[in-house]
Amino acid sequence: MRGNSGAGKSSVARGIRTSVGRTLALVEQDYLRRVVLKEHDTPGAANIRLIDQVVRFALNEDKDVLLEGILWSGHYGEMLNRLRNDHQGRTWAYYLDVTFEETCARHATRPQAAEFTVEEMRRWYRTEDPLGWETEHHVPSSSALVDTVELILHQTDLRRTPSIDS
Repeated sequence: MRGNSGAGKSSVARGIRTSVGRTLALVEQDYLRRVVLKEHDTPGAANIRLIDQVVRFALNEDKDVLLEGILWSGHYGEMLNRLRNDHQGRTWAYYLDVTFEETCARHATRPQAAEFTVEEMRRWYRTEDPLGWETEHHVPSSSALVDTVELILHQTDLRRTPSIDS
């Protein structure tokens, strides 16, 4: 799941994780890049290889994987294509296509609102960033959080009843 900063990717991912439970590995680009490696988002950065390894590890452990992040096609496209081509199961791509104005409004409600400014977000913002996959779904900003979660659960057939210890 991809999209601009503040588009709602993490909220959607948490909603899907709550519905699916422990069989779903959630791989967050921001966590691996900003927390684990504390690096900037640049082409060829170490986080790209780390994301690739974590996703492959989880798949090898028989987990469904939800990778979420900005994941700009220019920096991450090759890695994402390799993951898709190497994966023998089903692969979906979702892009949360949120306007800059809506992104700013959503960002203002986030805990990270004080970490970066609207001006910084404007520099990062991409109006479009397709992977070029015919299976990539664009979710418009008019789609409410619960509707986006339901859409993805329905299209991917990930809906399961989580266990008590999910």
